[in-house]
Amino acid sequence: MWNARVPARFPDVIVQANDAADVVAAVGLARRESLRVGVCSGGHSWAGNHLRDGGMLLDVSRLDDVHVDRAAMRATTGPGRAGHELSRMLARQGLFFPSGHCPGVCVGGYLLQGGYGWNSRVVGPACMSVEALDVVTASGEVVRASAEENADLYWAARGAGPGFFGVVTRFHLRLYRRPRVIGFGLQSYPMDMLEPVFRWVHEVRREVPAAVELQILMSRAATGVGGPGMVVVAPVFADGLGEALRALAFMKGSKGRAKAALRIPFVPSGQRLMYRGVTAHYPDGHRYAVDNMWTGASIDELLPGLQRIAETLPPPPSHVLWMNWVPPRHRPDMAYSMEDDIYLALYAVWKRAEDDAKHAPWAAQRMREMASLATGCQLADENLGERPARFVADANLSRLDRLRATHDPEGRFHPWMGRP
Repeated sequence: MWNARVPARFPDVIVQANDAADVVAAVGLARRESLRVGVCSGGHSWAGNHLRDGGMLLDVSRLDDVHVDRAAMRATTGPGRAGHELSRMLARQGLFFPSGHCPGVCVGGYLLQGGYGWNSRVVGPACMSVEALDVVTASGEVVRASAEENADLYWAARGAGPGFFGVVTRFHLRLYRRPRVIGFGLQSYPMDMLEPVFRWVHEVRREVPAAVELQILMSRAATGVGGPGMVVVAPVFADGLGEALRALAFMKGSKGRAKAALRIPFVPSGQRLMYRGVTAHYPDGHRYAVDNMWTGASIDELLPGLQRIAETLPPPPSHVLWMNWVPPRHRPDMAYSMEDDIYLALYAVWKRAEDDAKHAPWAAQRMREMASLATGCQLADENLGERPARFVADANLSRLDRLRATHDPEGRFHPWMGRP
């Protein structure tokens, strides 16, 4: 596990597959031995969804080969390929895919749970760019799932996350032309500016161009502040410098801008620098406790909870992420179905095991206090084992349960944590 706070859950056997044939053999072994199966593509799930008591842990991280067809704007990849590596491969050919924001996240779990990646406000969650999947079913059969064949598996795979009832051995992806200009604008504020900053960001949320990923990062060591504060950062993906600057023009209207500790109108950076910036907030070898919510609540409803979060925020690198999402009204029909105007995620991050009791409960406690304002949660940072929450629409969850009963009648694959 990437999270150093490894849960006390122990599988009976661990299988490391080298190829799709090994996956078929592993599922066959699980059937013969009546083992339930958890699947791991990279181990970056902070909650350890793949790590369960008993049964088989099937590690597909070695299935990481990538094939790119530049002319067709298509690629295939194994589930074990890290998203930042895929991005680097594609960039060499002037291509782009909305890989995850955090380095080290492999595409398997990322694509299954939805995929909130770079420039996803423009191209959609990454699962929308999955055109087909090669799947080993609970019966050990290898099938292709797409809109044309095994469409129910295709529907489920795009959003079921760790509750998917099969093993994906290959993803078939639609690619995009790489934006010519990638960079960001930035403003940082001391914590006593919390209310005007959040009011402003909430007010402009629907005016922000889709090419901009407007975020607030709150911590006790905010960049440019030298102490507790907030960084308003706006990554932008554009086809030219003028387009990027126009997309960021709304930042000039920031309330309290004159009191900003740091103002950077625009810095061309590329994704490599962006990945480095993200890494500072999610260091390896640390202990994590995370929780999140989607919300469309008013700022007056949200402010008391935000102030409580700020007052109780653990030491750095613990932090809070507020992301301006504002999804379109219509999405393709798929299991993925939980999103709202705002994404709020809390990350308690610490180094020493003896501090577990002090910091581990913080994120879930704050999210419980704000639960009445939540639409649901995002699977990437979920905490279903400790705090169950809606992660897909109710009708979609019912359909997923029916499909599971059809495709995995013996319950070979573990469901989501928090559910039997």
